[in-house]
Amino acid sequence: MIDADNLIDKILLIGITVLNSSDELITQIQVFGPIIEVNTKGVVILRNETQSRFSIPPDFENISVANPGEYKLRSTGEIVIDPDYMSSWTVHSASEKEVEQYSSVGFGGYEKS
Repeated sequence: MIDADNLIDKILLIGITVLNSSDELITQIQVFGPIIEVNTKGVVILRNETQSRFSIPPDFENISVANPGEYKLRSTGEIVIDPDYMSSWTVHSASEKEVEQYSSVGFGGYEKS
């Protein structure tokens, strides 16, 4: 299990697969950046391309050590070299508003503690 105290400043690569209510693919979101905050409300990165906050739930069992190598983001073609950690999520969403939220802020709603 990941030690939350050692996550700050580590590079986290996040993948979110968004499915509709029929389990059909709506979109796949891939972002990365340094972890800037970890608390009981979430894990927050400073998103690389926008320098905005992007959050995932504080489920440390869903954060794993990344294998060394190059990871190509499908949406941008950007290559992430040797991230420290990875986290993958699958969510079911029926609304465009939810898809927009996952794309812009992740699971969002996590205020600075």
